[in-house]
Amino acid sequence: MNQFLAQVEKRAFTMANFAVGNRDDALDIVQDSMLALVKNYSGRERAEWRPLFFTILNNRITDWHRHNRKLSRWQLIREKLPISGDDDDDAFATEWVDIWGPTPDSALIGERLLLAIDGAVSQLPLRQQQAFLLRCVEGFNVAETARAMSCSQGSVKTHLSRAMHSLRSHLEEFQ
Repeated sequence: MNQFLAQVEKRAFTMANFAVGNRDDALDIVQDSMLALVKNYSGRERAEWRPLFFTILNNRITDWHRHNRKLSRWQLIREKLPISGDDDDDAFATEWVDIWGPTPDSALIGERLLLAIDGAVSQLPLRQQQAFLLRCVEGFNVAETARAMSCSQGSVKTHLSRAMHSLRSHLEEFQ
């Protein structure tokens, strides 16, 4: 179980952070999801852990949004704005920039692309974020995604289609 949790930890945090826009809340959501998986499902077969974990994670994210509806729209937007000078964000971007090659030009393009993707994904509505991250990042099929999101397969397809359309329009300059 520890190995599984270590494998999904970073991706789960990224998903939660996109969804709630607050690092501390995202860490709490991931921790609560991991604890719930261990407490309630550690006796299940390993093959069941991944869909169960992401179902729990999505439910925790949805619960967080329900709980925080009392916040005004302005407060939510302000929380999602990137904070300049955050060393953790720079470290994350630098870690991924290495895939773009050794030249400074390609590193700069890679960093800008990652920031643009991050911004575009964070602007998606919650259900579109979930569909995109589960299908495209985690590699879930439509049925697994529908189970994790507690919706129909048709809804998953609709959310993903809308997310892809939105992301394409936000990332046009990089094509």
